[in-house]
Amino acid sequence: MTEIAESVLDTLHRVPGFEGVTAADSITRLGGLTNLVHRVDLAGTSVIVRVPGEGTEAYIDRAVEAHNARAAERAGVSPEVLLAEPDTGRMVTRTVPGIETMTPELFKSRAGAVARAGRALAQLHGSGETFEFRFELFAMIEEYLRVLSTRDVDLPEGYHDVVAAAEPVKAALAQADPPLAPCHCDPLCENFLDDGEKMWIVDWEYSGMNDPLWDLGDLSVEAHMDAAQDAELMAAYFGRAPTAGETGRMVIYKAMCDLLWTLWGLIQHSDGNPADDFWAYATGRFERCKALMEDPAFEGHVAAVARG
Repeated sequence: MTEIAESVLDTLHRVPGFEGVTAADSITRLGGLTNLVHRVDLAGTSVIVRVPGEGTEAYIDRAVEAHNARAAERAGVSPEVLLAEPDTGRMVTRTVPGIETMTPELFKSRAGAVARAGRALAQLHGSGETFEFRFELFAMIEEYLRVLSTRDVDLPEGYHDVVAAAEPVKAALAQADPPLAPCHCDPLCENFLDDGEKMWIVDWEYSGMNDPLWDLGDLSVEAHMDAAQDAELMAAYFGRAPTAGETGRMVIYKAMCDLLWTLWGLIQHSDGNPADDFWAYATGRFERCKALMEDPAFEGHVAAVARG
């Protein structure tokens, strides 16, 4: 038995009803930038086993993740959680049958996928569930900078200048004081699973209470959505046309998510994570952030947010 299979089965043995499993029909590695995620097919059932990546405990609170994953399950947007160990970070969930793991290309080619994502986010945000942890953008930037201060890695040139240039954004959001909701906060395309009728959402490592428009702005960036897709996403989410202030918050977060995830990429780079070229990832996101903030329309969106 391989080391991976042993780790997967050891995790399964912690789940009630799976203690006696000695072998699987198949163990298939799935995507994931920081963790080891495998689909395990057994007689009559299929589960997803997640073993956390090395070093993730430095910036992910697994107790928060476990609480929020179960809350998302109750909200009806995420699969059943069979195991969530706060101390080890190991997690097992039910497999959703008949799904496509989304990509930017699939968001463009699968009819109705953008709208299904919008409705799924609306269901989560309006569920009445309360997530642990407050996902606060500027505090997280400071925390990631603190983590990076202990690593041998340089920031992209001008990073602190852009953070300073974002002060009007911070002031506008504080003035608008948008209501908080349980949010995914890391809406990579691959965290959306589409069965053609419903969009499921997985992976709650960065989730918390947040301005719900963060999830829409960040998803738009991750899926490389164009203006028509943004309009489809917002219409499905609100069930109406968004206000200028709501549109402004979405656009602001398109820039701010890149500002934050630039630092996340640098942490992965400093950890030597082999899943991607994280220096290129970080600098690419930083350049996209600057381009959006330098767009002449950006200042108007910030003003619209401040007006409420």
